[in-house]
Amino acid sequence: MTGQQSPEVTAENAETANDNRRQVMYWRLLARLFDHEEQASLESASLAVVEDIGLPAALLDPQASVDSVVQRHPELAAELDGLMLPEPAPEGDLAEDGDGARDRAAEVRRAALVSKVLLNVFHSAPGTVTAGQLSRWQSDAGWLERALGCEPGALRGGRSGGAGVGPTGTGGGGRTPDLSRLVPEIGPELGSIEAGLVKRMRLREVLADPRLAGQLTPSMSLIEQLLRDKDNLSGVALANAKSLIRRFVDEVAEVLRTQVEKSTVGALDRSVPPKRVFRNLDLDRTIWKNLTNWSPEEERLYVDRLFYRHTARKTTPQRLIVVVDQSGSMVDSMVNCTILASIFAGLPKVDVHLIAYDTQALDLTPWVHDPFETLLRTNLGGGTDGTVAMALAQPKIAEPRNTVVVWISDFYEWQTEPLFESMAAIHRSGAKFIPVGSVTSSGRASVNPWFRERFKDQGTPVLSGHIRKLVHELKTFLT
Repeated sequence: MTGQQSPEVTAENAETANDNRRQVMYWRLLARLFDHEEQASLESASLAVVEDIGLPAALLDPQASVDSVVQRHPELAAELDGLMLPEPAPEGDLAEDGDGARDRAAEVRRAALVSKVLLNVFHSAPGTVTAGQLSRWQSDAGWLERALGCEPGALRGGRSGGAGVGPTGTGGGGRTPDLSRLVPEIGPELGSIEAGLVKRMRLREVLADPRLAGQLTPSMSLIEQLLRDKDNLSGVALANAKSLIRRFVDEVAEVLRTQVEKSTVGALDRSVPPKRVFRNLDLDRTIWKNLTNWSPEEERLYVDRLFYRHTARKTTPQRLIVVVDQSGSMVDSMVNCTILASIFAGLPKVDVHLIAYDTQALDLTPWVHDPFETLLRTNLGGGTDGTVAMALAQPKIAEPRNTVVVWISDFYEWQTEPLFESMAAIHRSGAKFIPVGSVTSSGRASVNPWFRERFKDQGTPVLSGHIRKLVHELKTFLT
């Protein structure tokens, strides 16, 4: 005997070592998330792990952004994309036995990268936040969204209980947890963290300095704060605030316009003869219908009738009345619906009216084509009284069967029965009434159960809050 270990024993030891390494990374993650004090033993053990598996020590530096790590080590970008998506299960016994050690080594590497992204996003230092710190957090949150298979900004409402991260994984062979199923929960949490960071900024001071204001990335949380504070701004600060709002509006409008255009095609109107121009010529049908005129001797097709494609589509003039609750809980909806209304207002033969309300109602129809100007006229916050909005909306319903009323709110009203009765009257008149819980990118909505049940009994159930669903519903009616 030479004293060498068998290959089986060596592989088993390697798997055990990798399991221990992975646990070290996750114990450090938990310790950092729940305690601001650094645990020296976990830090030194984690440093040994990342160096042993060939990753940069900067992954453990809480001051280093994910962007800065990727800039120095660009090969990590591909690993971070989709990092938290589930991996296909290994096939066959060979994958389990022969590649077990290799799989566990990959899981250690994955655990180190997951820990970096999660800590940078969910572990923030207390105190005042600078523009640079907010910008860095937004960038790190973008990497988390990419790791979950989303576009940066999608989960936070930008231009969108389960397994937790534990020291021993989630079972199933001790693999890295699949956090992608938590996307509906993570999105609102990211928005909440970002809103907290914005509130801890000295925003007025930042806006007054063009250099600092230039570091800000527009987001729903930042836009909400700017809209709330716009009446207290002036000069350079107001100009920078308006610039950020317009940038955000333009970015969201581009995304929503694409969603609307994907569903703008109406039914072909066969009652309108096709226009007899060359671009409408249906060459395939023309050849097929004239095949009986083929001359084999001359090898020539004689065409005695041309066929053209129908391009005219049925478009009935429609009136769209959008009523949006602009109280404190509905800011995301106010921003999205203002932009969405402007897009529908740009469609041919669609007459769009926009009303915003809290305890008072405001008819924003004159500015509906310009969401930027519309938002500057809003007054976010306050209580909720839908009856004042109803007083503005009802006179606009001239032809009920040619009208759709979209009412976006959480429906926590203090005059519940009078408001619902007036909504029911709109429905009975023949107009299409669409109650919507909210219009957000995350799709989460909290709706007063009293209203939810009565809308359901009426046959007009509350739409879920995802903006794509509202786009589809409106296009179905308007085209």
